Amino acid sequence: MSFEGVFYPTIVMGVLGLAFGALLAFASIKFFVLTDERVAKIREILPGANCGGCGFPGCDGYADAIVSAGAGTNLCAAGGAALAAGIAEIMGVEAKESVPMRAYLRCGGSPDKSPRGVIYEGVRDCKSASVLPGGSPNACPFGCIGLGTCVKVCVFGALSIENGLVRVDPDKCVGCGTCAAACPKSVLSLAPRTACVEVLCNSKWRGADVKKVCSSGCIGCGICARSCPSGAITVEGNLASVNGLKCTNCGTCVSKCPAKCIEYIRRDLPEAVNA
Repeated sequence: MSFEGVFYPTIVMGVLGLAFGALLAFASIKFFVLTDERVAKIREILPGANCGGCGFPGCDGYADAIVSAGAGTNLCAAGGAALAAGIAEIMGVEAKESVPMRAYLRCGGSPDKSPRGVIYEGVRDCKSASVLPGGSPNACPFGCIGLGTCVKVCVFGALSIENGLVRVDPDKCVGCGTCAAACPKSVLSLAPRTACVEVLCNSKWRGADVKKVCSSGCIGCGICARSCPSGAITVEGNLASVNGLKCTNCGTCVSKCPAKCIEYIRRDLPEAVNA
């Protein structure tokens, strides 16, 4: 190969490289977007779990949304009130009150109480099982499937499967709600951390039909609501529910429930121990 055959292509490539480099340098200056320093400060104090419980795509997305879109300063469940106060200080606003939450399972239908309708041998995923013709492997179509989809999405290791049902460790759960969003049966809910009493049922059927598929299901009788001294219980669609912000954890509903589907889900709080 001649000298000219190597030299000229090299020169051309070098000139093109310089031209493209100059264009990129110009573009980086022309289209430079100044980042608000508050975004970096907020991102630095966020926990970095990227659980999505705040409703934004990870901690980076949440930090940007606070500064650029006015997102609430108290949406990070993992950080709690202390983090909310820190973010509010960075933003120069008043800290908003936040109620610490934790997840709980609205189902007490373990295999000994609610027989499984079929033997499921498919993909170990609740969403896959929920599309079966019967709605799920369970006899009760509203109950926990127990294949652990929620366990897989919990980045805090707060969930596990015991006796065919999800178990929530209240000491690890931060109340981000990721598990509730992943559950195809909507059988996981959030409640204030101070709440000790919950209805462990998700069925909307009438009492007689509930008892055919689960011995511990809510029959919608309303005895709990009528006996609650704080008016914390309501019955809608044949299903009782407890308002954790009104409940005083007195335990009256637990003792009065004929179906025994209202239970203490935490007994480590003073209110539950003394009830």
